[in-house]
Amino acid sequence: MTKGVFSILGAVLAGLGFLSIALSLVGVQFSFLAWLDSFGRLFGFVIKLIMIIAGILILYISQSDFKGEEGLGRY
Repeated sequence: MTKGVFSILGAVLAGLGFLSIALSLVGVQFSFLAWLDSFGRLFGFVIKLIMIIAGILILYISQSDFKGEEGLGRY
């Protein structure tokens, strides 16, 4: 997979997490994520936070350039 696909995947994952938390504050939820709250509201909130963190990590790693970095032991 290319950088662009991972960037889109990370952005969508983080965006869905942010939107689902924001909508749950109002009392609305996405229908395809409604099953997350069936296990409990805390479980659903934690999974949504994990979605946000995973999306940001995927976005960061996909945009990083590891070719130009040197090893940690060299000064």
